[in-house]
Amino acid sequence: MTYEYMRRDSDGEVLEVTQALKGLSLHVKPGDFVVVLGANGSGKSTFAKHLNALLTAGEGTVFVDGMDTRDETKVLQIRQTAGMVFQNPDNQIVAGIVEEDVAFGPENIGVPTAEIWQRVEESLKSVNMYAYRQSSPNHLSGGQKQRVAVAGVLAMRPKCIVLDEPTAMLDPKGRRAVLDSIHRLNREENITIILITHYMEEAVDADYVYVLRDGEVVSEGTPRKIFVRTEMLEDCHLTVPEITRIAKGLGDAGVPVPPDVLSEEELVQWLVNWKANKIR
Repeated sequence: MTYEYMRRDSDGEVLEVTQALKGLSLHVKPGDFVVVLGANGSGKSTFAKHLNALLTAGEGTVFVDGMDTRDETKVLQIRQTAGMVFQNPDNQIVAGIVEEDVAFGPENIGVPTAEIWQRVEESLKSVNMYAYRQSSPNHLSGGQKQRVAVAGVLAMRPKCIVLDEPTAMLDPKGRRAVLDSIHRLNREENITIILITHYMEEAVDADYVYVLRDGEVVSEGTPRKIFVRTEMLEDCHLTVPEITRIAKGLGDAGVPVPPDVLSEEELVQWLVNWKANKIR
């Protein structure tokens, strides 16, 4: 698919056309945890908005659970199927009490009252925020607010959650809490997750990764296949994970570390086994 942004003058005449997506083509399977990586301006947020019918493709077609996002009669159903969580949780929180905010979505789609509160309880518990159900969102940390935003989407019972840079405004502790929540939802409830990010570390546990640059997919594959392509990642203005740099440095120093090591634990275990085999 392609998508263009147009800048117009006060008379509506087109002054400038910017092609944000250029022949983008990808597929996400049900139950997968997919990460879309890209630097600022790569088109990843524009792509995310197509999955919720906030934008529609200029050329090409986007199908969400078999529904064409250009079909206006399907927009509500598409947005119930693929829920969106944005970068700034304050833009999604609308109520003064946490549980009322989580109830807002299902209430607006006509869910019976008794079921709404059952969904609210289940959703808040799934992101470990049930203890804060009577709190004001204004008294929560950034990470806690983002988890409330995830719970609000979860209460709509989506098959898929699309998260557009959900940790960009959070500290490391808040980032970890949000990531743990969405990974748990993926594993335990089989909810499809599409995570849009520029943090390489957030792609480590993904099933599949797409790398975007200038509106195009320049690389795709499992994290192990993507992380070893350090030159490509640097060309895309993405920071190579520290563990990848360490593994490469050890390799350059003569220690035959596999270049596709993904975590500190994996590297340490490999070094322990390598050392034990040398001693033998």
